[in-house]
Parts: sequence; structure tokens; C-alpha cells
Amino acid sequence: MNHIKIQKLLAGETIVSREAGNSMLPILKSRQAVRLAPANWQECQVGDIVYCKVRGAVFTHLVKGKNERRGLLIGNNHGHINGWTKQVYGKVIEILNN
Repeated sequence: MNHIKIQKLLAGETIVSREAGNSMLPILKSRQAVRLAPANWQECQVGDIVYCKVRGAVFTHLVKGKNERRGLLIGNNHGHINGWTKQVYGKVIEILNN
């Protein structure tokens, strides 16, 4: 499923995504729909919520830091840091009501 979302975002499509998990509470609930617009890491800022790949895992998480050499530092909303990535496919532009 992730590869379909990635393909659509890379093709320039805005998509709706729902992911399970509580790591983004209280910003996002498990399976809460979000609208993702295509984006690359250079366009993103600290505090943005992005759809990205870090260490082989694809998820929607927060941008915690930005560095020209390393890309974006990604983490959840509970203090966990996932790591640095430049593999950003989309950015949350709207949180939809469940």
C-alpha cells in the first residue's frame, strides 16, 4: 500500500491517507485521515508533518530538525526520534475529521 501512495505523490497527486498507531497523539488519532500534498525535504520546515521513509519504514511523522547535508530529522509526537532522511514524499496539508 505504501508504494501506491508514494507513486501517486511522486506523480504530483494529492492523496488522502490513514495510518494506524498512536505515536502522533494528540495531533493525529489512529487511522485519522489526512490530506497529503507532494513535497520534497527542502520544502519542509520544523513542525511540519510529513510522509517519509526513515531506515526502511514509511510513516507520517513530525519534522524535528533540518540540516542541508542530512535532510530532515524525523520523530513522533512523544519524543521518539526515528532518524534523518531526505526521502520525503508528501506533507500534511489538512487533518480531516474522523
